[in-house]
Amino acid sequence: MYAFFEGKIVKEEDAKISIKTNSFHYGTAVFEGIRAYYNKDEDQLYLLFGKEHYDRLLKNCKILNIKLPYTSDKLVEITLELLRKCNWKQDVYIRPIVYFKDLTISPKLVGYTPEIAIYTIPLGDYIDTSKGVKCIVSSFHRINDNMIPARAKVCGAYVNSAFAKTEALMRGADEAIMLNPNGNVAEGSAENIFIVRDGILITPPPSDNILEGITRKAIIKIAQEDLGIKVIERSINRSELYIADEVFLCGTGAQVSPVIEIDGRKIGDGTPGPITKSIQNFYFDAVRGKIKKYKNSWLVPVYEK
Repeated sequence: MYAFFEGKIVKEEDAKISIKTNSFHYGTAVFEGIRAYYNKDEDQLYLLFGKEHYDRLLKNCKILNIKLPYTSDKLVEITLELLRKCNWKQDVYIRPIVYFKDLTISPKLVGYTPEIAIYTIPLGDYIDTSKGVKCIVSSFHRINDNMIPARAKVCGAYVNSAFAKTEALMRGADEAIMLNPNGNVAEGSAENIFIVRDGILITPPPSDNILEGITRKAIIKIAQEDLGIKVIERSINRSELYIADEVFLCGTGAQVSPVIEIDGRKIGDGTPGPITKSIQNFYFDAVRGKIKKYKNSWLVPVYEK
């Protein structure tokens, strides 16, 4: 396989950094997670939200005072070239990561040289999207904006996620739900969250210390424009999770993952709910190029026909 590393496409085994690399020591790297979905009937791989992800990457670089010499359009072009070189015929996950390549020791965000690496791996379901997952509310709070901004996919910030995810696994659950320092629901360890109450879809606002999710934005659009479901962005109390009719997590990795239990309490009847399933089915059709409206706006075909 191949990777994009320090300005060129190379064999993956040649894409290596030194143990002295500054961002390796201090977590001062910014990353994205992007998917490409394979449509077997069309023998086509579709890059999903490529430009949107790279737009967010560059904005997050700005938060860390990183000036990367690429536009989002150029990064999409590089990614398409890389995917063609790897010749994937299955669903793929793409990981771009921006880091300071300098071999110096000092935790700062100025005076260093930024670089970007991009690699790809085959990836199916990060979370089981069919039967539903069991969650706990984590004892670890989501970091807030004046610590490490949750809206930025900063490598060091994911220690916070790792604590929550590990706690969930050690308590026999699949995933964690994190509260912000105000005690309101923020998100999963690496996913945005939605609840359903009385037919209305509710999700925390960006001001509640969440990642400004690209999949989250797509779900809101599908619900409102295609399925006629009302969506409200507002703070959610912990106890609302327990009385919600439905709960689901979403993200590039998680896709649309129903939650069937939280803290030992069944959500609804303990099975994926009808609104979740309708959104899930529509989303999976859209990302594989089966819905014309989104095929022309969300997806970029990788292989020329």
